[in-house]
Amino acid sequence: MISPAVDQIRDALAQLPFLAHIETPDDYERALELMDQLVDDYDANKPLIEILAVSIERWEDHAEEFSDFNAAVAGTDRGIAALKTLMAQHGLGVADLPELGSKGNVSKILNGVDGKKLTRKHIEALCKRFGVSPALFF
Repeated sequence: MISPAVDQIRDALAQLPFLAHIETPDDYERALELMDQLVDDYDANKPLIEILAVSIERWEDHAEEFSDFNAAVAGTDRGIAALKTLMAQHGLGVADLPELGSKGNVSKILNGVDGKKLTRKHIEALCKRFGVSPALFF
């Protein structure tokens, strides 16, 4: 025998089918709007947020509108992506990272020129400066 709770879930999904599976860009927009509302009371809505997040992530991973972005992200070094994000969050330019050396060296690291990469010493210094885990760069 099916629990009455299952019937309630089935009824809710009939009203909000995008909660479990996004099929159109309009569904995606509605899912994002719902997520904005749900996070206002995160603790009470955590199970729904987790279900909706999976649905949104699945759409973003496979929707044609995100294919160029996903391809660019797939080809980006995680450490460099993390560094660029930290720089953007803190309003920093290439001259603002003495931990990595000169402006030219920072630029080469960010752009992968001449095979330049973040070293262990760089990562340690960045972790100390920004208060983040080294795992962020791997």
